[in-house]
Amino acid sequence: MNYIDIFLEALSAEKGRSTKTLSSYESDLRLADAAIPGGLMNADGASLQNYLDNLGEKPSSIARKASALRGFYKFLMLEKIISHNPTSNLELPKRNIALPKFLTVQEIELLISSAGDIKNSTRLRAMIELLYASGLRVSELCELPMTAILGDKLLIHGKGAKERLVPMHDAAIHALNKWLDMRDDVPESKYVFPSHGKSGHITRDGFFKILKKCAVLSGISPNRVSPHVLRHSFASHLLAGGANLRAIQTMLGHEDISTTQIYTHVMPEKLKETLSLHHPLSNKNKVYNK
Repeated sequence: MNYIDIFLEALSAEKGRSTKTLSSYESDLRLADAAIPGGLMNADGASLQNYLDNLGEKPSSIARKASALRGFYKFLMLEKIISHNPTSNLELPKRNIALPKFLTVQEIELLISSAGDIKNSTRLRAMIELLYASGLRVSELCELPMTAILGDKLLIHGKGAKERLVPMHDAAIHALNKWLDMRDDVPESKYVFPSHGKSGHITRDGFFKILKKCAVLSGISPNRVSPHVLRHSFASHLLAGGANLRAIQTMLGHEDISTTQIYTHVMPEKLKETLSLHHPLSNKNKVYNK
């Protein structure tokens, strides 16, 4: 019985993983199965650690392969096919944390105001406002269906077929409604931002190009501006303003809180200030030092 195939089928059916993710998992697992003496079904912690230690790849690549192995053995444990998880004590090389890049609030305002100088400015302004207001992924924005608009919220179908509700502030709602009032180019389209192209909606590349042009007009280096930078700016500014990390995780659609925690490295001074103002022990220390 091929348990790798069974695991991949379960990932596809139950978790709704993308074809790209499934292909990556399959490649990593089959390579490990062929390289480890006796294969994955007979591997122990030492043989798995030895395999990862001798890959000679970047820490990020090793971490991805370890993630596939952990997922595989977790599945076998849940199905009661094995009674011990050999990945429980795996050690991985430390990875350098790549801090997210973001724009200041003033730069975001400049970018939004500069959208008015570009053809299809109403559409572009609506797209920038939505990205910054709701932290959408660029694919979620470009492929946003009309049915996703629920008053002052958006129903987003994100990674792994997971749904989440994200709020919109008044400026974003105004910009979106202004665009919808003008959206008569492709009236029968199911997309909020339609196009005459094959996909039926504005493409990531198309949006990327006009966003870069907007950056130039606003006096910001185009190398610092991208849809993902706007998503990072959304999360960073919320956190700096005192927003709850779990709430940010939900709005971004992160499966694991550890993915969201990277934003805690972005504004350490602001966080220290928040801690000093609101942490109960910090207030006690002030009293003791009087």
